[in-house]
Amino acid sequence: MVPADERSPPVDGTPMDENRLLAEQMAYYRERASTYDRPYEESAALRALLTVVDELPVGGDVLELACGTGQWTSRLASLARSVTALDASAEVLEIARTRAASPTVDFVQADLFRWRPPRRYDAVFFAFWLSHVPPARLPAFWSSVAAALAPGGRAVFVDDGPLAAEGEEILADPAVPTAVRSLDNGDRYRIVKVFHDRDTLSRDLTALGWTPAIRTLGSQYVGTAEPPAAR
Repeated sequence: MVPADERSPPVDGTPMDENRLLAEQMAYYRERASTYDRPYEESAALRALLTVVDELPVGGDVLELACGTGQWTSRLASLARSVTALDASAEVLEIARTRAASPTVDFVQADLFRWRPPRRYDAVFFAFWLSHVPPARLPAFWSSVAAALAPGGRAVFVDDGPLAAEGEEILADPAVPTAVRSLDNGDRYRIVKVFHDRDTLSRDLTALGWTPAIRTLGSQYVGTAEPPAAR
């Protein structure tokens, strides 16, 4: 349970600054830990999407950002030499440690916007995280991913494309793209939710010096990206 003083006030449509929105997003995922896996339980398409990892360039030492309850972590561990899995929520990490228990997996609780890797990795993987990064923070985010990659390493990612927006409650004209999510108890939280278009994301990454390869799978997209060449 998130302490009362960490919760944001009820959703009322009033503007909120980016930091407060990110705090509310974190609180939502902490409160939702026990039902985090429900979308996978209810959607055969999402369960099938998990198998896409087997087709991606994931191996060696892998850094996983926003690992959640470990749905993807266990699959990464079967392909990698080691996995360092990060999430800001102690509640979801508790579940992940049981699901993906392995001597080759190290779980770390950390704020992904503040954490800096102590080493470099052969791949940085993130599923359904990029859409939660505010647009203004994307250049810094991609820079941090590049800094975490060893020579020859790649970013590997999966997320919701524009078609997935049909199932969301989207706030009109916020300063940061925002969706509203409800818990079983009726509490409502605002989260950052950016439904990147494949072509636009490819252009944005190219402009930052990355070499992306992105494809759509239903309402999601799957991508890899090689970082800018070292200068």
